[in-house]
Amino acid sequence: MSANEALLQLTQPAPARVLAAGAWLKNAAARLDGARLQWSPLHGDLGDPASCAALEASAAALLAEGAVDAIAHDLHPDFHSTRLAQRIAQEIGVPAVAVQHHHAHIAAVQAEHGIGHAVIGLALDGVGLGTDGTAWGGELLWVDGAQWRRLGHLRQLRLPGGDAAAREPWRMAASVLHALGENGDLARLGHALPQGHAAGVRTLLQRGLNCPVTSSAGRWFDAAAGLLGLCTRQAHEAQAAMALEAAAREWLATHAVPVEEELTPVLPDGQLDLLPLARRLLALADARRTAEGAALFHVQLADGLARWAAQAARVHGVDTVALGGGCFFNAILRERVVAALRAQGLRVLRPERVNCGDAGLALGQAWVAAHTVAGGDVPAATEEMHACA
Repeated sequence: MSANEALLQLTQPAPARVLAAGAWLKNAAARLDGARLQWSPLHGDLGDPASCAALEASAAALLAEGAVDAIAHDLHPDFHSTRLAQRIAQEIGVPAVAVQHHHAHIAAVQAEHGIGHAVIGLALDGVGLGTDGTAWGGELLWVDGAQWRRLGHLRQLRLPGGDAAAREPWRMAASVLHALGENGDLARLGHALPQGHAAGVRTLLQRGLNCPVTSSAGRWFDAAAGLLGLCTRQAHEAQAAMALEAAAREWLATHAVPVEEELTPVLPDGQLDLLPLARRLLALADARRTAEGAALFHVQLADGLARWAAQAARVHGVDTVALGGGCFFNAILRERVVAALRAQGLRVLRPERVNCGDAGLALGQAWVAAHTVAGGDVPAATEEMHACA
């Protein structure tokens, strides 16, 4: 699941030919022509000018293979991949189709497995722009090709300091304390906070300044790692989540799975609420039971996700659940979610020959765009983004 096969033969052909520009992080483009998917090399993050140039070269090479019916891209209007896709589409006279990030994650699973019916999707990752303009990343979706609906999401947290919160898990821990009504007691995190920053973050949260909201599963992993003192600053992507997984694996190797009351209720508006679980993690951190807390977080989150998705499957008459997004690189989470869903009689699909993270996103973008064009329907989101761009 860590890399894409350069050439992928799908079991079901797409109804249109599409060039997809891929994601912002770990960018790779792809060309979908019938049942044949051709990947570009992995370009890396598009914050690097060299990666942007590599994407442009790959797009030109993929277009040289023949005509396409559409160009697919992410919903975010400011990505280099989006602007490139729109420019190419205008130059060759085909539609540019914007595809929401998490819709694409689940559609990639549908495309790889040749699923021609609706699925319930669990899309868990760090960030992707939602249709409401906020940062998504912990999504429960109903997906059927080009059609999709957001059924629910993880309880939102604030990002104190904006993008800085993704680099400093202590900020996400502070955000949880604020949500629990304990904003004034950052010291109870039990580990050293950067001098001069804690008070400023407390003020940001209290006043709602530079604190956009997110439903990101990745940020919840950061928050848990911060609450337990496992990681306060990240030197590389997913460092906090990996530290949390490592601590959980070590504890589970010598202990039975922690059994407690359900700490992840579903709220009336469809949110999966992780705040009761976070409160329990604080108690375990106070008792210096850090590794047990890491294990409890994984077990409770996985079980809550499975209950949430299974309930949605029953309500919508669906028998298949698709898992997508980079959080499913976490083997503890992935294996427990899969086992729990199968125990309820559901079919579970996940990426196998395609990267489950953003490097595999272009397949989902292409699949959605192909069905959109074949249906003769350019979604309103695409038209709105053209106007914005």
